[in-house]
Amino acid sequence: MPETSAVIEWTDASGRHQALWRSERGAPPPKRVVLADDTMKADAAWRLACEGTALLWQGDYHNARQLLQAMGRRQARSRRAPQADKSMAERFHLHRQAQAQQARTLGMLLVPVGAGHRIGLRRAPEVAEACETVFGPAEADYVISLRELLGLVGAWQWRLKGVEVPALGERITPHYGVFSPLRGEYVDLVARVPLPASSLAFDIGTGSGVLAAVLARRGVAQVVATDQDPRALACAAENLARLGVADRVSLVEADLFPEGRAPLVVCNPPWVPARPAAPIEAAVYDPDSRMLRGFLAGLADHLAPGGEGWLILSDLAEHLGLRTRAQLLEWIDAAGLAVRERHEIRPRHGKAQDADDPLHAARVAEVTALWRLVAKAEA
Repeated sequence: MPETSAVIEWTDASGRHQALWRSERGAPPPKRVVLADDTMKADAAWRLACEGTALLWQGDYHNARQLLQAMGRRQARSRRAPQADKSMAERFHLHRQAQAQQARTLGMLLVPVGAGHRIGLRRAPEVAEACETVFGPAEADYVISLRELLGLVGAWQWRLKGVEVPALGERITPHYGVFSPLRGEYVDLVARVPLPASSLAFDIGTGSGVLAAVLARRGVAQVVATDQDPRALACAAENLARLGVADRVSLVEADLFPEGRAPLVVCNPPWVPARPAAPIEAAVYDPDSRMLRGFLAGLADHLAPGGEGWLILSDLAEHLGLRTRAQLLEWIDAAGLAVRERHEIRPRHGKAQDADDPLHAARVAEVTALWRLVAKAEA
C-alpha cells in the first residue's frame, strides 16, 4: 500500500494548512502550492504547472477535469517530433522523457479529499470504493493529483466491467496496478500451443491469473502460480475463484519460481528493458531485463525431465534497439537451454495503427512469440 507519511502544505487567507499527500506513482509532494478555482484560465494553469507550482483546486469538480484536458492539449502541442536522424532507441528515450514530463506537469492539478475518501468539491463523484481498494481506509484528509485520481477511478470501472478473454469465453477483472489482458495475443498463444503434459504447470508472474486459468481450463491438473506483488495475488485469487478453477491453482508469493520442478513452466515477463516511471508500469518495463534473465537462468533447475519452458515475449525491444535477438539467444544458450519451437502472433492494439506515434515503425513490426524451451540435453 502506498506510503502516506508525506505532507503537503499551503497558505490561504486564514493561515497555513497541511494534509497528507498521496501518490500511487511515488511523486513527492509539490513544494509550491497555490489555490485555484473556476476563474483559473488554462494558459495560466499551464504556465504555473510548467514552473513547478501546484494548483490546489477549490472550484467545481467538472471544471477541474476540463482544465486538466486543456492543459493536456497544451502539453501535446509543446512536444517536439523526433528528429529524422535519431535512432529508434534515441526516439524511445525521448518519448519516455516526454511521458515523464507530462506526468509531472499534468500532475500539478490537485484535489482535496476528505476522510472516508469523500471529495468536498461541487459535482464531485463518489470515489470511496475506487480509492479504498488502492489506499485502504482514509481516516484523515489528504491531497491527490487529479490525474492520478482519474486513473484510480478508471481502473475501478475496468474492474467492475472486466476484460473479455476469448480464450476463456469469460471476463477477467483486473485490479489497480495489475496488468490487464487487454492485449490478449499472449493469452491466445498459451491457449493454442500443444501442452507437453497435463499433470502440473508453473505460471511465473501470474498477475491477474489469466494464464493459470487458461492452463487449468485446458486440463492441467494442478497449476502453481507465483507473483511477488500481494495485489496481483489477491487479483488472481478473485479471478480464479469466479472462473471455477481455484481448486486446481495454488497461489504462492515468490519472486520467480516456486519450489520443485514441473513439466511445463510458463512466463510472460515485461518486454521492454527500461525503468518503470510508476509501479503500474512494472508489467511492461523491466530494468536490465531482470525478470526475463532471471527466468531463463533458473528455468533448467525447475523443469522436470522432458519438460518445456514457455517464454511468451514481445520483440518490441528489438525493434526499439534496446535488446537484440542475438543477445536473447545468448541468454538462452548460457542458461543451458535450447529452442524447440517458436510460435508467433501479431499484436492487436491501437498503437500499432497510430501513424503519429513516435514509435510507430517499431510497433508495426512487433511480433509476440511463444518460445518452447527445453534443456540442451533433451533438445
